[in-house]
Amino acid sequence: AAAFWPGPLTIVAPVMPGGSVCDLTRAGLPSVAVRAPAHPVAQALIAALGRPIAAPSANRSGHVSPVTASHVAQDLSGKVDMILDGGRTAAGLESTIVSFCESSPVLLRPGAIAREAIEKILGAKLATPAHAEILAPGMTPSHYAPAARLRLEAHDLNEGEAALDFGGRLAARAEPGTLVLDLSPSGDLVEAAANLFAHLREFDARQIADVAVAHIPERGLGEAINDRLRRASAPRLD
Repeated sequence: AAAFWPGPLTIVAPVMPGGSVCDLTRAGLPSVAVRAPAHPVAQALIAALGRPIAAPSANRSGHVSPVTASHVAQDLSGKVDMILDGGRTAAGLESTIVSFCESSPVLLRPGAIAREAIEKILGAKLATPAHAEILAPGMTPSHYAPAARLRLEAHDLNEGEAALDFGGRLAARAEPGTLVLDLSPSGDLVEAAANLFAHLREFDARQIADVAVAHIPERGLGEAINDRLRRASAPRLD
């Protein structure tokens, strides 16, 4: 916590017997997830309240995560009384979730802090969940899903597809007039993570039906980006 807080790391830990965190906040689980946000607006809200805040994410479950207040308004207009606008999110991705409920720390959800950075601080490898139980947000097979259908690991474009590019790999193969949104023209994974959800929402805003997605390296933040893309492309649960 000292290395990454305040920041996008969520720590899951067992609840002490007789602890003050209620069952409803914990969804009935014997553990609690805690994060200390770095954004000054979030910090000011917590300071004004004078106690921890328990709240759901500001988007429809299973849909593409918001990165701006306008995205939140698109999802929740008429369902909430107020939207606090702190500007576009810096990291783009949700927090990394690590559980300390087992004998070894477990990476429940890759996120805005790369696995390698956490493992360097811990001096140990992060394990992966040993079973399919949903222990954290974003663990369902289909999640973060746009209306558009995504075709991952694309090396070329099929007729009628738009492109979610990385490092200009698909742009050179695109026909004139094809919509190409590049996560990072320079191939920077930090920039790609920051742009991921905004680009997915842009495809939906333009009513794009099919999107070819370029290869994203599975290193650093690429692990979290690929996790979101795999879930976004999975068959819909509804």
